[in-house]
Amino acid sequence: MQTRPLLSLALLASCGRFAAAQQARRLTLAEAEDLAVRSHPRIGSASFLAEAARSVITEARSSLYPTLTSNFTSVGAEHGSTLAVGAVQTSSLYSRAAVGIGVTQLVTDFGRTSSLVGSARLRAAASDKNVANTRAEVRFRVDRAYYQALAANSVLKVAQAVLENRRLTLRQVQALAQSSLKSTLDVSFAEVAVSDAELALVRAENDVQAGSAYLSGAIGSERRETFDLVDEPMPPPLPSDAEPMVADALRQRPDLAALQLTRDAAQRLADAERALSHPTVSLMGVAGALPATDPRLKGTYSAAGVNVSVPIFNGHLFSARRTEAELRADAASKDVADLTVQISEQVRIAWLEANTAFRRLDATARLVAEVEQALRLARTRYDIGLGSIVELNQAQLSEVSAQIAAANAKYDYLSRRAALAFVTGAIQ
Repeated sequence: MQTRPLLSLALLASCGRFAAAQQARRLTLAEAEDLAVRSHPRIGSASFLAEAARSVITEARSSLYPTLTSNFTSVGAEHGSTLAVGAVQTSSLYSRAAVGIGVTQLVTDFGRTSSLVGSARLRAAASDKNVANTRAEVRFRVDRAYYQALAANSVLKVAQAVLENRRLTLRQVQALAQSSLKSTLDVSFAEVAVSDAELALVRAENDVQAGSAYLSGAIGSERRETFDLVDEPMPPPLPSDAEPMVADALRQRPDLAALQLTRDAAQRLADAERALSHPTVSLMGVAGALPATDPRLKGTYSAAGVNVSVPIFNGHLFSARRTEAELRADAASKDVADLTVQISEQVRIAWLEANTAFRRLDATARLVAEVEQALRLARTRYDIGLGSIVELNQAQLSEVSAQIAAANAKYDYLSRRAALAFVTGAIQ
């Protein structure tokens, strides 16, 4: 066969790449999750955004504290002149240099500032829930990549065993052909089977490397690492009904909690916007000195007063802001209801998929046992001359398919269980 030398070269090159690879790093699933939580940039970004949201609380609360300002003014004025344009009152102008401070203290704005502070607190709490949700997403991605890599490793072991078995069969058939007990056609079919196994091994090795790259990215590593993964035990049986898990998800999901807090923040903001139409009462005070001034002016000054600001008309600005805030709060409430429906659907579907994957475990185990028996019968028939090489190859192909299906079934079930844990909020 002309393709066999090329396949052998490809196989040797692939084995050389594996030999030159870096030392495998032993890793458990828990260790992989911990690495991702500590180093993944998405979690870091979400944490910084949460810190920024907490700073907004201080920004909103600042209106409750006194405001102190310091001023220095130096004026050169035309002696005896009066400011007559640009102001209602007429003020005499004096050349002077003055320095002083001003103090402003909010007395009440009838709850607007407290509503703004409450809204900021709720948004900060929502940001903390977003951090938890991002962390859960990263951990789920690690779990899925970990099981995918374990599945690739299992398929690789199957491919290696299949190649060794087919090479053994080829040597046996070649020996029988040399003794004129089998035909050269049987040798050709056996060589084709070996070539097919070599191709399967190349694909399996590629899948193992891809799985390592996927797991490295899920952990948050910039470079691909080679891992020696520790197999995970089977989880406890699934609940018989998905409805209790739906209730758990609605109670535990951090993204739903974040959206609920965002809705509450929008409602507090609407309260703040409604308070725009209320008066604002402030205390004001100023004091300072005039080290250089006109002789007619006193060398110091001080004053205190109360200012009441009552909005009357501003082109419907405040009413429009209030309407906008109320509508956004209503939309946030609908978003919460929509996510509640989505979560219920996600949990039920994830439970069904996990349950189906669990049932496949038993089916694939029976399939492996059946095809192994069929392979033994096909080999016996071939050895005693009652069966053909085609029959034996078909039995070998069935065995390979069953073994790969069994290997994938276990890790597909574990991956489905991880997805179920994620949608129910069990992964935090």
